[in-house]
Amino acid sequence: MAASNEWGRVDDDGAVYVRSADGDRSIGSWQAGTPEEGLAHFVRRFEDLETEVSLLENRLKSPSSDPAAMARSAASLKESLPEAHAIGDLASLGDRLDGVIAQTAIKKEQAQAAKAHARADAVAAKEALVAEAEQLATSTQWKTSGDRLRSIIDDWKAIKGVDRKTDDALWKRFKEARDAFGKARGAHFAALDKQREAAKGVKERIVAEAQALADSTDWGPTASRMKSLMSEWKAAGRATRDSEDKLWTAFREAQDRFFAARSAELDSRDASYVDNQRAKEALLAEYGPKIDPAANLDAAKAALRDLQERWEQIGHVPRDAMRPLEDRMRSVERRVREAEEAEWRKSAAQSNPLLLSMREGVEKAQKQLDKAMSAGDEKKIAEAKDNLAAKQQWLAEAEKSVSL
Repeated sequence: MAASNEWGRVDDDGAVYVRSADGDRSIGSWQAGTPEEGLAHFVRRFEDLETEVSLLENRLKSPSSDPAAMARSAASLKESLPEAHAIGDLASLGDRLDGVIAQTAIKKEQAQAAKAHARADAVAAKEALVAEAEQLATSTQWKTSGDRLRSIIDDWKAIKGVDRKTDDALWKRFKEARDAFGKARGAHFAALDKQREAAKGVKERIVAEAQALADSTDWGPTASRMKSLMSEWKAAGRATRDSEDKLWTAFREAQDRFFAARSAELDSRDASYVDNQRAKEALLAEYGPKIDPAANLDAAKAALRDLQERWEQIGHVPRDAMRPLEDRMRSVERRVREAEEAEWRKSAAQSNPLLLSMREGVEKAQKQLDKAMSAGDEKKIAEAKDNLAAKQQWLAEAEKSVSL
């Protein structure tokens, strides 16, 4: 007895047919069992074909699927359908395979578009790296820029998808920028090495001079020269790396030796000047009540001249007492001078230009003495005192002549 369904049949003699739009097509013979078993066998073959189509349809949903390979598989499978030894709706399988082929075409276009976009992004990324390298080519931040140029190479290697021609052109630009930076950096450090060699020579001379002065006892001029050598050292710039610290150590040792010796000498000298300090303090205490220009200007001036004469005879005082004592002395002198100026302006200043000029000369000499006292320069202090004393003497004589 024959077996059949809506898509095919197996006759009693074992002939197998599948139905199609063009009529029944013979697909083989079944002799291994009953017609029902034969029908089931060829239906399973159809189901196998249907499974393949379903697999292709599912693969379309995967982002990583290869649309070209899927299109080839679908086309090959469809070409086999007219000769397929299977019973089922082969036409519907053909329609589904047509759908798969159409979708693969869309996916292929999308993949090509994505690939083109990825390539454009990759080219843009490498162009950005080249632009950065070209900007760094003129940088003088040698370490930071050099490190970045090296790391750009790692970034470059990580970017894929650029065609060979474009990649070669961009790499050429990057290499030119990197080479330009390397050349500029090399020139910079070559010039720096040259400068440091020159600085080394200057500092070697400074060290030699400092060492020659280290045992000098000409305290004032030598101290001044040591300070000048320090200024020259700073202006010379850094010497070569292997010599800078050694030269600095030698220079400091020479300076320390001199200033330590000078300090010891001045401390010893200060100790011997303590009695002078006490004597000047006693003078100020003694003459303070006597010098009252408001009460008697002439008596105050006479007392001040006596004080000044005795003050100079006493001599030096310790360094830390010099400024306070001189300030107290200047205060006494200023009181007399201001009173004298007030008195003088009332009389001689308006009628005698010569006296006015001489008075201005005394004021100028007094300011020079004050400046020398502030600086603590003993040589200039002595010169300023002599100059002031001379101008005060000339003024006093001129004032006497006017009053006669």
